[in-house]
Amino acid sequence: MDFQPVERASEAFQQSLTAEEIGEVCRRAFGGDAMPVSAVELGTGMYNSVYRVVLAGRAGPVILRVAPEEGRQFRSERHLMRNEYASLPWLAVIAPLMPRVLAADWSHEVIDRDWMIQSHLDGTPAPEHLGTYPRMVWPTFFREIGAIARSVHGVRGPHFGPVDGPGYALWSEAVIASLEEIAADLDGVGLDAADVRKVAAVAAHHRAVLDEVTEPMLLTGDLWTVNALMDPAAPEPTITGVLDFDRTWFGDPAADWTIRMATAKEDERTAFWEAYGALDRSPAAVWRARVYEARHLGTIRLERHRLAKAEAVRESYGAMAEVLAGLA
Repeated sequence: MDFQPVERASEAFQQSLTAEEIGEVCRRAFGGDAMPVSAVELGTGMYNSVYRVVLAGRAGPVILRVAPEEGRQFRSERHLMRNEYASLPWLAVIAPLMPRVLAADWSHEVIDRDWMIQSHLDGTPAPEHLGTYPRMVWPTFFREIGAIARSVHGVRGPHFGPVDGPGYALWSEAVIASLEEIAADLDGVGLDAADVRKVAAVAAHHRAVLDEVTEPMLLTGDLWTVNALMDPAAPEPTITGVLDFDRTWFGDPAADWTIRMATAKEDERTAFWEAYGALDRSPAAVWRARVYEARHLGTIRLERHRLAKAEAVRESYGAMAEVLAGLA
């Protein structure tokens, strides 16, 4: 098999499979005579390892995604692939844009990691292709993102918290538990978590404001340009696929990463709201948004640490201090 892995240091968070392991995974998924002809590791994954695999006798490639080893996973990011798999029935509203799951295995019998094989979606990653259009037509792309987010946020779930659980009866319980898990993860890697714990304490003291959110709606978790595919031949920006829904939650749509990114700048992305609708700007909603921003910043701090971006980790403390000042 022609195998092209990404070269990484032995201490890197993501670790490549061997050609032999990829072959074993394919035979588990498709039968004992399945024969991978080539495998290319895609370096675009920030969490899972991702491979484009061509199998003998099968038309077109498939995508193999492999979760990190269990011992490398943070508590706040544990079993994200399983969470995505559990989310699929809830994401039926956008199923035509998503890859189909062809096989999944949490048994660790073939390799000691969770893995999933999905259909290959045609399209060019939005970060590579959006810039080929004149900026005057970029709003078309962001309106499409807004419409997708609106569809997902319209799905009501059975509990608050991650789709695959644990589930909570109250929104405040889910938010506070998430902040506490992030703080524990920061402790585990030797980073100061005092500011995240202060946010959790403020959230607990004002839990009634969080519990004004009474309907657990589906959150995409991570939808933005990096997780969108585009038609490379379309005369204007056109989304053909969306990927990576492993961080889905049930909760307040305003807590979604997508909303955070849509409100980050006053540029072409403001077209998002034309399709999505107006955002609640009441005092209670603004206060909740600060709590959500603190949760995002805690997650970002962990990711920056995982990627060995020490200066970016330090910068997160200043940003969190500003959020805490606003909450006070």
